[in-house]
Amino acid sequence: MDQNELIDRITREVMQRLNLKSETSGNSVPNIVSASGSNHRITAAEVAGYIDHTLLKPEAVVSQFNQLCDEAVKYKFKSVCVNSSWVPFVAKKLRGTGVKICSVIGFPLGEMDTRSKAFEARNAIGNGAEELDMVINVGALKSGNLKLVEEDIRAIRRACRSTTILKVILETGLLTDEEKIIACEISRKAGADFVKTSTGFSGSGATIHDVALMRRIVGPQMGVKASGGIRNFDQAVALINAGANRLGCGASVEVISGGESKGNY
Repeated sequence: MDQNELIDRITREVMQRLNLKSETSGNSVPNIVSASGSNHRITAAEVAGYIDHTLLKPEAVVSQFNQLCDEAVKYKFKSVCVNSSWVPFVAKKLRGTGVKICSVIGFPLGEMDTRSKAFEARNAIGNGAEELDMVINVGALKSGNLKLVEEDIRAIRRACRSTTILKVILETGLLTDEEKIIACEISRKAGADFVKTSTGFSGSGATIHDVALMRRIVGPQMGVKASGGIRNFDQAVALINAGANRLGCGASVEVISGGESKGNY
């Protein structure tokens, strides 16, 4: 069986198991509500607890990371998410605050050698990272080299401590629905804790359709992180209701400053 036949077989099996034929052919969204309940008006403070407050721009400077950490503490964001070279700085700033430190790995392309990703992961953890957001090898996935994709994720999982949270960035804007399904299945099989939509550096970001699809694939056992282009409170709440239990935001303060959503969620 060649790689194309293997991909087709896996896709058919997963879609049949999850009854996804109708969902993936259109824009329908599963009936998933936030942890707060469908009749509860979710508050800005509750949304803040979903947010990884993010600064990944290559031109970012020390004053911006100071502000990032101060905002994370003030608004009680779940974590700060930074490039690995900034992990020691933010870990020192956030020590004892309860805000977690998240480092991206293989960011933003995901195309470097697996050993390089594993080294970066170990180094980030040693410097204080409690969560890792690694970029999948998109080219390998689209080429049908599923073994490489899985081993790439497994190598980072092996580099983690037992308490480290591992999120796998799929870069959904570059994938077909079938490829998203396969990527979620491989991530689950390789031991990831979350699947994540996007880096924010490659076209489109998080969409309701992708989050709902990913949640339907991984079920309740894994997390789903929506990231990329989240700019307002209603959008954040809609992604939570689609199945996201973590949000990656650079505009976090702007998102929660919108106050309560107009609708019931």
